Amino acid sequence: MTTIADRLRVVEQRIAAAARAAGRDPAAVSLLAVSKTWGPDAVREAVAAGQRAFGENYVQEGADKVEALRAMRLAELGADEREPAAPGLEWHFIGPLQSNKTRRVANTFDWVHSIDRLKIAERLAEQRAAHLAPLKLCIQVNVSAEDSKSGVAPEQLGALAHAVAALPRLQLRGLMCIPEPSADAAVLRARFALLRELQAGLVADGLALDTLSMGMSQDIELAVAEGATIVRVGSAIFGDRNRQAATEK
Repeated sequence: MTTIADRLRVVEQRIAAAARAAGRDPAAVSLLAVSKTWGPDAVREAVAAGQRAFGENYVQEGADKVEALRAMRLAELGADEREPAAPGLEWHFIGPLQSNKTRRVANTFDWVHSIDRLKIAERLAEQRAAHLAPLKLCIQVNVSAEDSKSGVAPEQLGALAHAVAALPRLQLRGLMCIPEPSADAAVLRARFALLRELQAGLVADGLALDTLSMGMSQDIELAVAEGATIVRVGSAIFGDRNRQAATEK
């Protein structure tokens, strides 16, 4: 039977091969394992195989999972709940974020990839605890101009990026996109190339950005070829989506 560890190795090999084909260092591309709808045991299996960064789409499910993994680690160490016992994992929130759910995200996650409104960033900045490291952010860009897709329009990106970068307790790191589903590799590459070009423009305008969060299970190679630094992969690691595992509360 194919295990999570086996699938992780395959994905890592795909990333490395894509990076080499593009003349890039494979170490420049990080794998974010998207664990939404999968329980703590699946995450633990991935951790045992060496994975450390995990992405969640739903606030309640994701925050509960972070706490469950922490509790498991405390039990393993025989530690008191008041003692720091983080399992060394990095948690990324990658789904749409409503303003009434920002507080839990602000104090649970290390990254948020889906910023597309200044109001959300302002709430995260206000609610991030002062003792925590700055919350790392990516701005989501609607590179395919879909009415149904979250993300800021490219022409509005500059103003939003500069406003977000000025907020306290946050660190704007880069951009994220989710292109429209397409079997046309040229279309997808063009979407990824647009995100790269938008980031280059912001860097030229004085923002210190180093992250392009783009590419999923089906289009890793295309995203890496266009400069992805984080690829978000779920089904290729965990298998078909476990839709019964969690629903947003």
